[in-house]
Amino acid sequence: MTEPRSGTALQPPVNIERWGWYSIGINIALLIINLLVRRASGSLAVGAELIHNAVDLLTAIAVLVGLKLATRKTAQFPYGLYKVENVIAVGLAGMTFLTAYEIARAALFAAPTLPTVTPWVLAGVLLAWAIPLIFSIFELRAGRAANSPALIADALEYRAHVFTTGVVFAALVGQWVNWPLDRIAALLIVFAIAKTGWDLLSDGMRMLLDASLDAETLLRVREIITSDPVVTALHWVTGRNAGRFRFMEAEVLLRARNLEQAEATVQRLDAAIRAAVPHIERVLIHAAPQERTHLRVAVPLATPEGALSPHFGEAPTFALVTVRLSDGVATAQTLLINPHQTEEKAKGIRVAEWLTAHKADVVLLREDLSGKGPVYVFGEAGIELRLTQAATLPEALALEFSPEKEIA
Repeated sequence: MTEPRSGTALQPPVNIERWGWYSIGINIALLIINLLVRRASGSLAVGAELIHNAVDLLTAIAVLVGLKLATRKTAQFPYGLYKVENVIAVGLAGMTFLTAYEIARAALFAAPTLPTVTPWVLAGVLLAWAIPLIFSIFELRAGRAANSPALIADALEYRAHVFTTGVVFAALVGQWVNWPLDRIAALLIVFAIAKTGWDLLSDGMRMLLDASLDAETLLRVREIITSDPVVTALHWVTGRNAGRFRFMEAEVLLRARNLEQAEATVQRLDAAIRAAVPHIERVLIHAAPQERTHLRVAVPLATPEGALSPHFGEAPTFALVTVRLSDGVATAQTLLINPHQTEEKAKGIRVAEWLTAHKADVVLLREDLSGKGPVYVFGEAGIELRLTQAATLPEALALEFSPEKEIA
């Protein structure tokens, strides 16, 4: 088993702690606005929104603390505190449920009052509606760019403010025309807040319970691994989220001649996965050498009947033969048309890359390619080159893979 070095987490393109401070400032502003409107109007719905703001201010402070702690590593937590952000998201959900409860209790059991509605009161509510709407757009964009569950959760909570403040405004307008909607508006706010809390709780718990990465990301990683020329088999690949970072793990078989080549392959896969999937903190690849019971042998042919071609890149067809090592018997054979036969430049290199993609283990040749480009392509992929004097495909296979001949 080979394990790559653990790289440093990719830094998100935004300063997420700064957004934590922004959120605290916005909550303070909304708290002040709603406090003034509540005093001026006496509205139950506005009071519910005021409680909503007070709870959100506390959670915004908790979000900032979580963002500061998330990337720290200590002796007790050597893998980091990334899930602190998910804990914060779950805590935010709990505070949201508490808010819904307080509002429902006030709406159902508080003494009836008639709100005072003035143009200034309505203007204050409109301002309290516009601020979270604008801020949530930018915070959600930043949270998705940084893959931060805490910022995303906070932005979604501001979206809930947009809806609930709109309900407050509708209730006050209704009161202005003598439609008593204050209690109804407060109860509508309860349902909206509870729905937001449930969404935050379910998403946060998925991460805390190490739910798998999405199928699209896993498929992308699988394609990266299987496309590497040295990888002969991919047993499994899995991944999980922890906070805003991702952890990947896979088990592969390699066509590697030595430990250095295996290490180079693992590092190449690590770099390719990090380049394709954002916010990767750790890639762990369990690599083992392939246990060779069969070989895939590529042979350039001059004719489909099996006459060997004296040239590598100009061969019109290639035979791809699966040979069983125990007795040298060919168990499968496919004829492939050379797609690069007529190209003028780098023909041999392109053919070598093409055969590499077909996962050949051995290439039998009548042409000596020493010092030429295909040799380096095959060498990097761990593919063996063998010279043969045979004139036909059956003769070449018999000479190279008879039971009496030692297989390298």
